Amino acid sequence: MGSIIPLKKELNNSYVELKNLVEDKLNQVNQLIKYRLASEINLIHKMTNYHLRSGGKKIRPLLTLGSSKLCGYTEGNRDINLAACVELIHNATLLHDDVIDGSDIRRGIKTSNAIWGNQSSVLVGDYLLSRCFEMMVEDGSHEVLKLLSCTSSKIAQGEILQLEYKGEIDMLEETYLKIINSKTAELFAAATRVGACISNKNRKEKDALESYGRNLGLAFQIADDALDYYSSSKIFGKEIGKDFFEGKVTLPAIFVYQKANHGERIFLEKIFKEKKRSEEEFSQMQSLIKKYDSITACFKRAEHFVAISYNALSTFKSSKEKSVLQNLTSFSLERSF
Repeated sequence: MGSIIPLKKELNNSYVELKNLVEDKLNQVNQLIKYRLASEINLIHKMTNYHLRSGGKKIRPLLTLGSSKLCGYTEGNRDINLAACVELIHNATLLHDDVIDGSDIRRGIKTSNAIWGNQSSVLVGDYLLSRCFEMMVEDGSHEVLKLLSCTSSKIAQGEILQLEYKGEIDMLEETYLKIINSKTAELFAAATRVGACISNKNRKEKDALESYGRNLGLAFQIADDALDYYSSSKIFGKEIGKDFFEGKVTLPAIFVYQKANHGERIFLEKIFKEKKRSEEEFSQMQSLIKKYDSITACFKRAEHFVAISYNALSTFKSSKEKSVLQNLTSFSLERSF
């Protein structure tokens, strides 16, 4: 697998630039989340603190803060409150996902369910969502409430659709895109559209930011699925081959199946229908991915969404914020974490 080379050529600093651009507000988001998750129940206190300390890229709240700044938002703290809501939705889905997937590692450390069990993790995930909805109601905007509540519903539907197609190696690329649009891109789209909503921008600008976020999310997830086959667990922050061992069919596998010969297709159909897959089978899968250059094909497909995301911001005038957000689109492909 070491011979599979990612397409990254040079460091893209846009992620760091975005963090620096909204650093003070991101710190306030983190403090707000900690405050709103406070509970007298000891297990909730321990689990939420553990989960929050595990870090993460915070890309979704960064997008809310960045899009708000792009739109010139300066009144009050709605950007901070709603960025916190977006992050709470994301973290709730992570807690639930780890239970569904039986994951032991997240962000380089043990998952909450690996320590406290599945029941506690599901309930604490529900607790995060309940706190999020309290904050959404307090914001007072029906538009924002509808946007984020519908997004939560679509994420759940995407996760269920993925379960429905588990092990289906002959899945259409169209179905795969439908899954990742729901489970990943919807929250990216909501995170960026929120910035325009609270800034009272017109529909064209709201739609532009939604398109930016959605296509960035699609590119981000495709890259994430590709990283699962060639990255390092120390860099990636989760078990490599996780999707394969769980029987999840992602774009690298879809591209392999499309090009595979008859014998290889029989092998792929067999291993993805098994309850468990072995390390040896993973090595064989990696060999097929290398043979058919599936990783390069994934990044080429992701580049299509990167271009749409980048161009979506053309409706906004030139600014530091616009430049950083546009550069962030290519970061989604160049990252190794």
